[in-house]
Formats: sequence, structure tokens, C-alpha cells
Amino acid sequence: MIDPDTRAAEWAADAESEVEDTEEMPLSLRLSIADALTLGNATCGFMAVYFTTTGILIPHLTGSSETGMARNSAATAVILMLAAAIFDLFDGIVARKLRSSPMGAELDNLSDLISFGLAPAYFVLVYGMVADDAQQKVSAVAAIVVLLAVVLRLARFSCVTMKDGMFQGMPSPFGALTVVSIVLLELPFIPTLLAIIGVAWLMVSRVEYPKPRGVLAVAMLSWIVGAMAMLAAWAFDAPGGAFLLQTGCALQVVLGAVIPLFATARRVNTFRGNRRESREARAAQLP
Repeated sequence: MIDPDTRAAEWAADAESEVEDTEEMPLSLRLSIADALTLGNATCGFMAVYFTTTGILIPHLTGSSETGMARNSAATAVILMLAAAIFDLFDGIVARKLRSSPMGAELDNLSDLISFGLAPAYFVLVYGMVADDAQQKVSAVAAIVVLLAVVLRLARFSCVTMKDGMFQGMPSPFGALTVVSIVLLELPFIPTLLAIIGVAWLMVSRVEYPKPRGVLAVAMLSWIVGAMAMLAAWAFDAPGGAFLLQTGCALQVVLGAVIPLFATARRVNTFRGNRRESREARAAQLP
């Protein structure tokens, strides 16, 4: 027989040992709330790839004519990318308000690579296989361009220090959603690929984009929720669902084109203002 007091003492010692092990756990191995949101981002990106494969690619390869399933799966994949963008938005907010683990930045980059690099690039690749006028090899090149643009964009983000409140190059979530919107517009194949390559160029460009903070973050969240509603209406073939989807995709593409124009105009005006001030300063110094 084992003395109950002895067994209780052993349990207490084991519990204390576990607490000590937890306290001695390196900070790099502890996940914060922001890190959990970041992992949710990665999960959504992976599931977007899953639905693109099982609901669009496999039915196409097997000769299935169930267009409704393809439509529902395409909508689900894009909704998951939108959900990943929400996780990406909130993990930054939570990290600033609370804390993030030392590996938070690395987790964020890896998750963004899955959700906003791999998932949209794979969506483009599958589109190139199932579209009526598609060219599979050309679409594969476009998908690689999108993926590499996101890789370079995220790598540069880790190395380049920008002024507070600004990104250099189109943010990868915005770029991914713009790429997917171009595909869903169902334009002719070549214009679609050219537009996708243009978005990839914007992601690696030096064009400055404002970070989604304050009112801009609320506007972005509202836009994402609205886009989810449009996709759901289209997936369930609701009256006007197709029109809503086309309108939402067109607005996304227009925003992707207009923001760089405003940013470029702002830089030109700033440059001209600086030159004018320099000339006035030199003129004031002349006798």
C-alpha cells in the first residue's frame, strides 16, 4: 500500500515542477493573443487552397458539370482570404495594445505568405486551368509572379524602415484581394493576366500606402465584411448576387489603381513644394 500522504506530496512536487518549467520557458516559445490571431490567418489561407482544389480544380479534372459547387467553392475560398485579412488586421491592433511574442513578426510574415501569397497565386493558377480561353502555362507564370512579388514584399518589409503610418508597396492583403477580384471579374484572359502582373508590380514598387489605423481600419473592416456578403449572395445565387459581386470586384480593382495615382501625385506635390522652398531660401540669401 502507498501512503496517501506520500502520494499527495509527490503530486504537489510534480505540480511545482511543471510551474517552474513553465516559468522557465523561453519567451520565444510563448504564444500571445496576437500570435493566436496570426495563426488563424495562416489557417484561413490553407483552407482557401483546400476549397480551391476540392471545389474547382478536381471537378474540372474529373469532368464534373456542377457549376454551382465550383461557384460555392470559389466564394468560400475568397471569403477565407478575406477572413485572413481580418485576422491580419486585428493581430496588429492587439499586438500594439497588449503584447506580441518575440517570434510574432516571423509568424506574421509566414502567415501572410500562405494567405496572401500562396492562396491567391494558386487561385490564379487554377483559373488558368478552368477558364474557357485560358492558357495554362501563361497562367502558371502569372501565378509565380504573384507569389514571388509577395515574397519580395514581405522580405523588404522586414528589412526596410518606413516612416510611421506608411507601407512601401501595395500591402500583400490588399494585393491578394485585388488579384482575386480581377479573376472574378471574368475579363478576357490576356487582359486579366496583364492586370494581375500590374498588381504584382505595385506590391514590389516604392509607392507609399497608408497603414490601416483608426478610421481607415474601420473602413477596411467594413469593406471586407461587405465583400463577404456580396460573395455569399453570389454563391447562393441570390437575386442580383452576380451584379453585386461584379460591382464589388470592380471597386476593389479601381481602388487598387487609384491609390497609387494619389500617392504619386502627393509625392510630386511634395517634391515641387520642397524645390519651391529651396529656391525661395536661396533668393532670400542673395544680396
